[in-house]
Amino acid sequence: MASWTSDLALSRDLLADVNGHVRPSKGNLRDVQAVILAGGRGTRLAPYTSVLPKPLMPIGDRSILEVVVGQLENAGIVNVNFCVGYLAHLIEAVFESRENGHVNITYVREPEALGTDGPLRLVEGLDNTFIVMNGDVLTTIDYEELVAFHREQGNAVTIATRERSIKIDYGLLHLDGESRVREYEEKPTISSRVSMGIYVMEPEVIDLVPKGEYFDFPDLVRVLLEAGEPVGAYDHTGLWFDIGRQEDYERAINVWLEGEEHANGNGNGNVNGHANGNGNGAHHVNGATLHGTNGHSRLSRLRRIRAAD
Repeated sequence: MASWTSDLALSRDLLADVNGHVRPSKGNLRDVQAVILAGGRGTRLAPYTSVLPKPLMPIGDRSILEVVVGQLENAGIVNVNFCVGYLAHLIEAVFESRENGHVNITYVREPEALGTDGPLRLVEGLDNTFIVMNGDVLTTIDYEELVAFHREQGNAVTIATRERSIKIDYGLLHLDGESRVREYEEKPTISSRVSMGIYVMEPEVIDLVPKGEYFDFPDLVRVLLEAGEPVGAYDHTGLWFDIGRQEDYERAINVWLEGEEHANGNGNGNVNGHANGNGNGAHHVNGATLHGTNGHSRLSRLRRIRAAD
């Protein structure tokens, strides 16, 4: 896991994205569509996701999904498809009330859960390189560099990856063929490259996705590898938060809070999830205090919409 110091050192771009600032695009991805998977129930973030779909969880005064759409727009993408299911009307309510800039949003409704790749069969017009991503990913990845890497490598699919360290909470045993212990490691930390939940694909891969069936991304990778098709990995070294994990959500909020405190010079922040500032109102999530009236009022408004169902 990255240290707080490295998180904060990398947070300038993320802070700008969360606050809705437009950063200049180095290129143009107008020919690239984005497909955002936003239909999951977000059970790992319960009970918050009993009233909000996971992509609408707030970071600062904006939802995660609004931040993601703003980042894609900054990269030059103009066509974004939301694959929605659970509490889809709340997602529509948020995006109907915001300024969407130059982004055209299309809603693709899953009649039933189709997995992470099954919904691709329902999206129209994917006739060029396209991005598929989870709707709960907060990152500073450069989408233009990612797509350029994918095209240069000639991949059918490119997986955005990040090194992640996982601490094993138990003693790890290394055994031989006769079940004798050859080595004992006490609560080791294992580091590995993992998928960030962001992919670049060529349109031909859609033909490998069965129609109307549950089909996950690992299933697609297996089929591609069996067919000898190139599957690449793009290594990202910047910030990445999987908001579906409560630990990552708390860290993302804390990084935003610390960035705000440093940028504004107001109050004293600390890495334990508390901040003292001059913001108006506060929303408490998992021990972190989220300042600002807009995020709080948005949550209240969404709860009213939910209650009216």
